[in-house]
Amino acid sequence: MEAGNHTEVSEFLLMGLSEDPELQPFLFGVFLSLYLVTVLGNLLIMLAVSSDSHLHTPMYFFLSNLSFVDICFTSTTIPKMLVNIQTQSKAISYNGCLIQEYFFTVFIGMDNFLMTVMAYDRYVAICHPLHYMVIMKPHLCVLLVLLCWFIISWVSLVDILLMRRLTFCAGTKIPHFFCELTQILKVACSDTFINNVFMYVIAALLGVIPVTGILYSYAQIVSSLMRMSSAGGKYKAFSTCGSHLTVVSLFYGTALGVYLSSAVTHSSLQNSVVSVMYTVVTPMLNPFIYSLRNTDMKGALRRLPELGVQCASQR
Repeated sequence: MEAGNHTEVSEFLLMGLSEDPELQPFLFGVFLSLYLVTVLGNLLIMLAVSSDSHLHTPMYFFLSNLSFVDICFTSTTIPKMLVNIQTQSKAISYNGCLIQEYFFTVFIGMDNFLMTVMAYDRYVAICHPLHYMVIMKPHLCVLLVLLCWFIISWVSLVDILLMRRLTFCAGTKIPHFFCELTQILKVACSDTFINNVFMYVIAALLGVIPVTGILYSYAQIVSSLMRMSSAGGKYKAFSTCGSHLTVVSLFYGTALGVYLSSAVTHSSLQNSVVSVMYTVVTPMLNPFIYSLRNTDMKGALRRLPELGVQCASQR
C-alpha cells in the first residue's frame, strides 16, 4: 500500500483484545462492569472528601483530585472500546484517535504527578510535622495541582502536533484497544525519529522524574522514622503512607510489567492485555485501597447516607 497524507486517512482500525466474535459479549460485560465500579468508587471518594469537614486537608485534597483524574483516565479509553464492541466496529476517526491519545497522555501524566505531590505531602507531614500546616497551605496545594495540569497539557499538545506531521497508509490497523502512542508510531508510514525522541522525553517526564521524587520523599521518611524512639509513633507515622505506597507500587509495577512484556515479546495481543492492568484495573482498585486502609475515609463513607438524608429533608 502507498503512503498517503494524513489528511486523506479518515480513520484507523482498533483491533482490540480479541477478534473472536463469541468472546465479544464477555469482554463487553467485563469492561462495562470494571468501568462502572471505577467511576462509582472514585465518585464516592470525591463525595466523601467534599462533604466531610474532617477530610478538608491537603492529603485528601490531592486524593480527590487523583480520583477525578482516574475517572477521566478510564473514560478516555473504555467507552470507545465498549461502543466498538457493541456496534461490531473497529473504526476510530483520525481526529478521534489523536484526541484520545492527547487526553490519555494528559491523565496518565496527572496520575504520575499527583502521586509525586502526595509523596511530598507525606514527607512534609512526617519529617516536618510542626511546620506542616505552614508549608502545605491551601493555596500551595491548589498551585501544585494547577502547575501539574499546565505542564502535562502543554507536553501532550506538543506530542499531538508532532503526530500530525506523520503520514499513514490507508486502512491502518492499530493492534491495541485504544490509540496508544508507541503503537501509532509503529504503524506510521513516514519517518518517526523526532516522535520517538520526544516519546523518550515524555517517558522521562512522566516516569523518571516522578519516581525519583517519590523515592527521595520516602527515603527521607524512612530516615526520619529510624530516628524515632517510639515504636507506636513509627507505626502511626508510617501507616499514613501505607495506602499511597500500595497505589504507587500497583501503578508503577503494572506499568513496568507493560514495558518488560513489550521488550521480551513482540506479541501485540499480550501487550494489550497487560496494558489493561494500569489503564483499567489500577484506577478501579485505588478507591478500595484508600478506603479500606484509612479509618477517616471509612468513617466519611459511612456518613454519606446520613448526609444524603439530611439534604433530602432540607428540600
